[in-house]
Amino acid sequence: MRNIQIHLLIIKTKHKFFNFFTSKKIKPKITTMRTKSFRHLSFLIVVSGFLLSCSSNNSASDPDSSMITNYDITPILSMFDGVAAVSYSVNGNTVTFTTTNLPNHTSPYWPTNNALYEAYNGTNSNFNLNPNQISTQNITFTITLNPSEATNKQATSLGPIGISRNGIVFFNQYAGPNNQPLTNEINSFDQWLGHPQNTGMYHYHVEPTYLTNQFGNNVFLGLLADGFPVYGPVENGITITNADLDEYHGHTGPTADFPNGIYHYHITPNEDPYINGNGFYGTPGNITQ
Repeated sequence: MRNIQIHLLIIKTKHKFFNFFTSKKIKPKITTMRTKSFRHLSFLIVVSGFLLSCSSNNSASDPDSSMITNYDITPILSMFDGVAAVSYSVNGNTVTFTTTNLPNHTSPYWPTNNALYEAYNGTNSNFNLNPNQISTQNITFTITLNPSEATNKQATSLGPIGISRNGIVFFNQYAGPNNQPLTNEINSFDQWLGHPQNTGMYHYHVEPTYLTNQFGNNVFLGLLADGFPVYGPVENGITITNADLDEYHGHTGPTADFPNGIYHYHITPNEDPYINGNGFYGTPGNITQ
């Protein structure tokens, strides 16, 4: 609409100048006036051109419009290379991870004859060893390489919702069997804040401190089943809180691995829901176990 108004203004101005120059009343002064008038007309045309240019470039100057949304998570697949528990293969626009889900760190939940067995030496004075032991699993995730926001968001379920970079599965913020808060279950988390459930499936509900100790608290820690990455509790030197995140426990912005920006989840160490909020931001792939 603004463009049409500007064009009409230019046409009307040109018409007035034409009538002005052809009037007999102003012929003695026409040479002087014509020079001044053409200067004014030139100025008007330049200004109108500037306005048109600004109008047409509004979307380009909008920072939100320049954010890349055709995401591709291929660059982070190499972070799963060399991990004993994990193998993966790419097929078209999906990647399939297979994990034995055996942690590469110590735990009191290993059988006592395992080299990685270590009695609890964490900081929780209320630690209570649950009766389960770590055992080999066969879990697969088929995940899109090009995640996008889902039109209809899906809630997470009990059981695996993602895979960490050492092959251990992420669980959501609830305890089984009836989606209870983790209040009591937290006391059975080992020194690396994981534990096994009744089939021996070791998992993280909260920050996997073995990984943040090894790689840093601001790095890529794994993927949820919708293909969006999970990062540690620190971003740009600031500890992330729930107030910095949306209802799914993530936000969009650049990361070290995706400098052009990507939606990503963050772990909040001391705030429920810890890893994921009210469901997946994207569409989850297939999980079998």
